[in-house]
Amino acid sequence: MSEYDKSAPAAGIVLAATPLGNIGDASPRLARALAEAAVVAAEDTRRTRQLAAALGVDIGGRLVSNFDHNEDGRVAELLDAARESMVLVVTDAGMPLVSDPGHSIVAAAHDAAIPVTCIPGPSAVTTALALSGLGVGQFIFDGFAPRKQGARRAWLETLVDERRAVCFFESPHRIAATLGDAAAVLGTARRAAVCRELTKTYEEVKRAGLGELAEWAAEGLRGEITVVIEGAAPRAADPASLVSAVLERVAGGERLKDVVKEVAHGAGVKAGELYDATLAARGSG
Repeated sequence: MSEYDKSAPAAGIVLAATPLGNIGDASPRLARALAEAAVVAAEDTRRTRQLAAALGVDIGGRLVSNFDHNEDGRVAELLDAARESMVLVVTDAGMPLVSDPGHSIVAAAHDAAIPVTCIPGPSAVTTALALSGLGVGQFIFDGFAPRKQGARRAWLETLVDERRAVCFFESPHRIAATLGDAAAVLGTARRAAVCRELTKTYEEVKRAGLGELAEWAAEGLRGEITVVIEGAAPRAADPASLVSAVLERVAGGERLKDVVKEVAHGAGVKAGELYDATLAARGSG
């Protein structure tokens, strides 16, 4: 057996990503796990039965519900099963735990030294990041945006100087208000991408400044929505705030022009402006 043909474990917890919309994204490993697991813990058992039917698979084990309001109560039952056989954890779409159920059983399994592994696959987060066309080499994921405007604006304020891109989910009923608040707090020109119905028939990616996106969304949007907002550009420092550091180094024996050049480059200011500010401070002193 090659390293690319490893079977699912005989016992333990197996997390599996499910298609966001396109059934063709389901992996052969997912289909096999649905057939072989002793227990399938599903966010919505009806959706999981439909997925299995679309894949031409018979769920071989016991199918139980595992959603936000009952997952804590399922932990002991699922751990007992995982000690002897495979327990498969799936959600309606995408990866378990990523703003979906699964955390309780995975955390408890690690604490109990029960094996946990993952069948990777579709994720709205990584799909949106890739499609956004923005700088997403570093990013944060913030789940769903706060529902109430006060909390939402407070959250957006934390992103004013955030250099990493931020990815989050939003309801079609609130997306216009959220984008409007984002434009007001982060600026109309800050770039973002609204990704709707990923991998589905009516997939759409709209990339623009937040002001333009807010106007566009005001007409109404439907479907599952993932938003990516580009990280903030670094703010240039005030040259006057750097003068004391320059003078301290010069007093230590370094050449003024060399220090000014290095400090200005690191702070993103013009060397000439910092040089003039330093001379002015020297003269006033």
